[in-house]
Amino acid sequence: MASPTVPAQGAAAHRLPQQKIDRLASHIASGEGSPTATIPTPFTGEPLATLPLSTAGDVARAYEKARRVQKEWAALPVRDRVKPFLALPDALVARRSEILDIIQLETGKARRHAMEEFLDVALCSLHYARRAEKLLKPQRRRSTMPGLTRVQELRHPKGVVALISPWNYPFSLGASDIVPALLAGNAVIHKPDTQTCLSSLWVLDLLVSLGLPRDLWQVVIGDPAEIGDPLLDAADYVSFTGSTRGGKAIAERVAPRLVSYSLELGGKNPMIVLDDADVERAARGAVRACFTNAGQLCISIERLYVHEAVYDRFVPRFVELVKGMELGTGLDFKASMGSLTFQRQLDNVTAHVDQAVKAGATVLAGGKARPDVGPLFYEPTVLTGVTTDMDLCASETFGPVVSVYKYSDVDEVIDRANDTPYGLNASVWTKDTARGRRIAARIQAGTVNVNDGYGAAFISYDAPMGGFKQSGVGRRHGSEGLLKFTEPQTVASQHWMDLEPPGGLGYDTFADLLANSVKVMKKLRIK
Repeated sequence: MASPTVPAQGAAAHRLPQQKIDRLASHIASGEGSPTATIPTPFTGEPLATLPLSTAGDVARAYEKARRVQKEWAALPVRDRVKPFLALPDALVARRSEILDIIQLETGKARRHAMEEFLDVALCSLHYARRAEKLLKPQRRRSTMPGLTRVQELRHPKGVVALISPWNYPFSLGASDIVPALLAGNAVIHKPDTQTCLSSLWVLDLLVSLGLPRDLWQVVIGDPAEIGDPLLDAADYVSFTGSTRGGKAIAERVAPRLVSYSLELGGKNPMIVLDDADVERAARGAVRACFTNAGQLCISIERLYVHEAVYDRFVPRFVELVKGMELGTGLDFKASMGSLTFQRQLDNVTAHVDQAVKAGATVLAGGKARPDVGPLFYEPTVLTGVTTDMDLCASETFGPVVSVYKYSDVDEVIDRANDTPYGLNASVWTKDTARGRRIAARIQAGTVNVNDGYGAAFISYDAPMGGFKQSGVGRRHGSEGLLKFTEPQTVASQHWMDLEPPGGLGYDTFADLLANSVKVMKKLRIK
């Protein structure tokens, strides 16, 4: 049974006013006579916007402007730097429909999944705007010699940050990382994917209207072969979200300059349904965990392990729910799932599924493209019988496909969940949350959700989010999500006596006093 569709909207609904496009394009770092690129909407393949591209020279000029304004920005008190970002959530809510339309039109995702991006930018920005002053203020640190040495930890901005954001969550993974970088006192040169740069340009335009200095956040777009090296070679810090292959290339490029970086990379994320799980709740949760944004989500579930005690109840219910998902191109909340964003994603999904089926896997739901809905639609797909000789088993598919496996032993399934070079996200389902947490602690992933697929950990902005193993370096969210954009400095001042023998005291006697002081400090719990 094919996934049902919701009625398509007219072509006019899939366009943006030219005046709006021109306003957003004015924020791209480009010169007169620059080359251009026309981006289509994945819903129909029709042109959405024609935008100027940046050259290597444009990148160099962007850095020059950014360095000038960054010094003035960093000199402002933090309470002044937070003002545009405290105003941002209200401005976002007031213009919610506008940005949701843009996100949908440039990515092809369903509106309910665009809404997740909207909420992430609003809430993450507010989180850091509320906490930036406390995180960045000088911190008193304990000295080995209390009363004699006073120690402070200061936080200085890196300078100009190069931030490269992906196409799949362009609004969320652009703005929500850029906000803490700016709050820390940096300027940002931002390279979004060309296909999905409109949402970043939109929020930049909004922040400038709220008081952000114009040149502090600059956007460059274009071919990585043209602007990639100039972008990396002038950066004081690099933040990247994307493929593991891309992350490794960036690390190699900046290593000779000893420039630090954070990388959130790929995943092949497991979901474990335990023998005591609420089957209905787990099945509904699996639909969201596997097929949000048509599976184009680095923390979505691609491997689903179900205990044999509930397998025969869970799988039919899960398949029933998947077959009931509605595909659509509407700028409303009716569709359960939208389109893939690029032809290359459709090709990869098709290749993974076709190869698995040819090698003996069984399709329980979906399994084919839906050009009748739109050029890049693929049905939400569930397979069993996926084996290690199939690309679908271990390689990241990044599409609306999940493979289901039966297991009988918890230790066995934890080993299977960890048997991957990746370690980004995982999910455990059980009625016993304490048990779920114990199992979660054994899974090699940066975030593990109990009775949720991915959102519970991701929206916990006070806690770090990132990957183990080949899934990344560094973290977003938590204190590190802001402090990684700073250089820590220790300032220690010495009082009353110097760190050498006082008066005419011999060094032998002084050494004995120092050695005995270690025992005293231990006994008095000074150290």
